Amino acid sequence: MGSDGKLPTSATAAKGPKGWAQRFLNVGFVAGFLLVLLTYAVVSQQSQRFGAVVTSPDVLAFRPSADVAAISKQAIKAPGETGLAQEDGREEKTETTTTPAEPSADHHQHQDTSDDNQQPEQEWRPKAVVTEETPKRDDTAAKPFDNGKVALTTAGPYSDTCDVFGDVRTNGTAHTVTLVPATSFTERREWTIKPYIRRTMSGIPEVTVTQLDSTSASSPAPACTVRHHVPAIVFALGGLTGNYWHDFSDALVPLFVASRRYGGEVQLLVSNIQPWWLGKYEAIVRRLSKYDAIDLDRDDKIRCFPRVTVGLRMHKEFDIVPEFSPDGQRLTMVDFTAFLRETYSLPRVAPINLKQTPEKKPRLMLLHRGHYRKIVNVPEIVKAAEDAGFEVAISDPRFGVQVDELARSVNSFDVLMGVHGAGLTNAVFLPKGAVVIQVVPYGKMEPLAKLDFGDPIVDMELRYLEYSITAQESTLLEMLGPDHPVIKDPESVHRSGWDKVAEYYLGKQDVKLDLERFAPTLQLALDHLRQQ
Repeated sequence: MGSDGKLPTSATAAKGPKGWAQRFLNVGFVAGFLLVLLTYAVVSQQSQRFGAVVTSPDVLAFRPSADVAAISKQAIKAPGETGLAQEDGREEKTETTTTPAEPSADHHQHQDTSDDNQQPEQEWRPKAVVTEETPKRDDTAAKPFDNGKVALTTAGPYSDTCDVFGDVRTNGTAHTVTLVPATSFTERREWTIKPYIRRTMSGIPEVTVTQLDSTSASSPAPACTVRHHVPAIVFALGGLTGNYWHDFSDALVPLFVASRRYGGEVQLLVSNIQPWWLGKYEAIVRRLSKYDAIDLDRDDKIRCFPRVTVGLRMHKEFDIVPEFSPDGQRLTMVDFTAFLRETYSLPRVAPINLKQTPEKKPRLMLLHRGHYRKIVNVPEIVKAAEDAGFEVAISDPRFGVQVDELARSVNSFDVLMGVHGAGLTNAVFLPKGAVVIQVVPYGKMEPLAKLDFGDPIVDMELRYLEYSITAQESTLLEMLGPDHPVIKDPESVHRSGWDKVAEYYLGKQDVKLDLERFAPTLQLALDHLRQQ
């Protein structure tokens, strides 16, 4: 209002119809503009949030937008957790204003600058996960992970395994593996896994796998102290390892199946660690993992991985079922034996070719056991094999023998022969197409012989010959007499339980081969080599 008490001319004019129309148009323009901005923001955010979803048999991959990731991380971060920068692709610790960073010296961290110990430049990701760059974010916040997933496998008679994908954190001394979900999981879930290959084995500590409830602040995730950019495999030694056959059946074969897909870029976390075992099979373990194995039971760090497999899976005794191989690899025992030949630089990939070199004699290695289940007429067997046309060598490998030395020796032979026992495990070093003769002890032991060696040897693409001895060829006959149930009724011994089977047929029996009865088996081996 002016000094004269009248409204200004412009205000008076605004009261007219034209002025009201102009005001309405201005307000409408502003509201429309704001609506367009809001719509764009919503569409953009939804595009970021849901545009990167892809489904595969292994994992549902979901890359959240930067704001969603920051909110979800903030909700589950433990008090005082330090951010871990990963932009250079290496493990790195950063410090807060209240807690100093841990010293960088750690015997188990991958700080070696040699070629075999270099970390990959980028974070490892499972197959079929989208690879678009994530939005930039504050370096003090952890990099967002793919949506979490826990895949539990309990099928089969031997093993339980658990695959955990996403932001996975291990606490070795607590024997825990924790999944921190990137999106909302309303239910906390927990599983216990025995990481040894046989779920019934006693004396092996279990590992607890936990999927956190991301909506609850009462159970925050443990703060990362070391971040790895490769997946991890958690498994246990001990148990039956130390027996040469079990070293392969219970550890090396399933470890090969679990880790081969990574080409060495995988960290092994070993519970119940056996340093002598890792030393004995160092060449094999080093080719499966480029990094020093971590003693899980004494590891007090919180290690973070993009994927963790807890436990190894046994398909069959000392064997591989291709359909059960992870990630669709369809591995076989042929792949395993080829891997061993490469590992130990074994020269022979095929046995002798008698068509090309008929003047040469095929070589036969006769395994001579120093205790139970030994052949008591070795000289006669050697002479019979030489008369059949073989060059024969007697082998008595002891526990402390170097595996590389043994592998080269076995690889130089065309036939491996021995009574059912751990020595036949050395078939893995034979050239493909060679022959294995298993002498089966008396006592209806054929099913066990086939399971432990017959099927695996065939799956290695070796020629398998089985010679089952009679009661007359067993020292049990003289020891117990013809009327003892062990001789007269082996089936009753089996019905009484494994302890009696092991005591008599595996633990108290030696063999004396009937040379006339055994001769056709030697001839079959020779005929096979002539057909190569």
